[in-house]
Amino acid sequence: MIRTQIVALVAFVAFASVAGADQPPNIVLILSDDQSWTDYGFMGHDAIQTPNLDKLARDSARFRRGYVPTALCRPSLMTLITGLYSHQNLVTGNDPAATDANRAHATKAGESARELLISNIDKHPTVPRMLAEKGYLSFQSGKWWEGSFQRGGFTHGMTRGYPEKGGRHGDDGLKIGREGMQPVNDFIDTAVDMKKPFFLWYAPFLPHTPHNPPERILKKYQQEGRTESVAKYYAMCEWFDETCGQLLGRLDAKGIADKTLVVYVTDNGWVQDPNSKGYAARSKRSPYEAGTRTPIMFRWPAQIHPADRPELCSSIDIVPTMLAAAGADIPANLPGLNLLPNLKSETPIARDTIFGESFAHDIADIENPEASLLYRWVIEDQTKLLLTYDGAPGKMKFPPSGGEPQLFDLKNDPHEKVNLAAQQPQVVKELRGRLIDWYPVTQRKQDTVASAEKANEKTRRAK
Repeated sequence: MIRTQIVALVAFVAFASVAGADQPPNIVLILSDDQSWTDYGFMGHDAIQTPNLDKLARDSARFRRGYVPTALCRPSLMTLITGLYSHQNLVTGNDPAATDANRAHATKAGESARELLISNIDKHPTVPRMLAEKGYLSFQSGKWWEGSFQRGGFTHGMTRGYPEKGGRHGDDGLKIGREGMQPVNDFIDTAVDMKKPFFLWYAPFLPHTPHNPPERILKKYQQEGRTESVAKYYAMCEWFDETCGQLLGRLDAKGIADKTLVVYVTDNGWVQDPNSKGYAARSKRSPYEAGTRTPIMFRWPAQIHPADRPELCSSIDIVPTMLAAAGADIPANLPGLNLLPNLKSETPIARDTIFGESFAHDIADIENPEASLLYRWVIEDQTKLLLTYDGAPGKMKFPPSGGEPQLFDLKNDPHEKVNLAAQQPQVVKELRGRLIDWYPVTQRKQDTVASAEKANEKTRRAK
């Protein structure tokens, strides 16, 4: 009798283990808003304290050389919801510019240019829609530009969206983190009670301006020789980290941390201008490291081995990786890699090259990405090439290069101070070919660059 009970118990445990293995994980996507890749304890910052993200890093497969293809919030987030580059999903900037092209598109469609830009979210599968087919509930909180949360396919959320008041980039959603975590906590409780897997989009308006951290945190960073603007930014980074700790703690409290894939990335970089409330040159919106680089982390206990990953990683890889974890179909047109097999087996990623692009903040032509194109860039191993184009720049925070290629050795020059293009023309040629294969642009644009290169070569010879 006892032996029969033991056999039955073993069979039940084995069944439960198999059944549990068949359950897709919850997925939590944490998005920092305007934070440099250097500004974490685990990335070596000597002042900013991020204990919760430091712990997440220790428990994760962490890519210190992670990148976003476009270093501006709206296009960066659109990539994370569709898995497509900006030139593919047509959301290349934050707002449509008041141009003749956009007015013509709006008149023809009988809609505002802003609505036409938002309508791109209707043309592509989104992560929440694809996960819904696997039974997932989903929740939007924080930054969100593409209308209401429902329009993105979320089952639950906070943002009412355009044309509602404040609907440009999040309205009510922007309260999360800054005014507590209750909406997120309530959603997690609901999903757990319903025994449903869930997808959580946590994109708080942090450490984004306004830099108004709690006084208790700000006091830690105020010191002689450090400007108030820098102290406030540092404090905002810690405040963001604190909210991440509250979110991760909620997963622990509900007993679901081991059943949850946590993904971390920031939308774009930020270098605080020490003498103003804004950002320094060559950071946000730029194709330079301080604009595009970010740590990317994946934590899934007992599934993904915590480790420092030396390979390049792009946020374009996040959507296919999340879909794979959920057992969902991955659309064939997604350009990113499903990294899950590599993260589980600790095998190297069979890729040494990633790509990116920069566009003007305001979109010159909502149907033609190239009209706003400023840069294409490629990184192969430790070598980075930037090509410059004549998209309407507006008030750029970084100096245009006049079309001259910029080539950098990131291993020895991580802050991109020395342009090696003139010394290594063959490398420039080879990497330009990679860019053309990835995202070809019109002959007019290519001629702009070629003409500038010829002029620069004549100048160098004259010297």
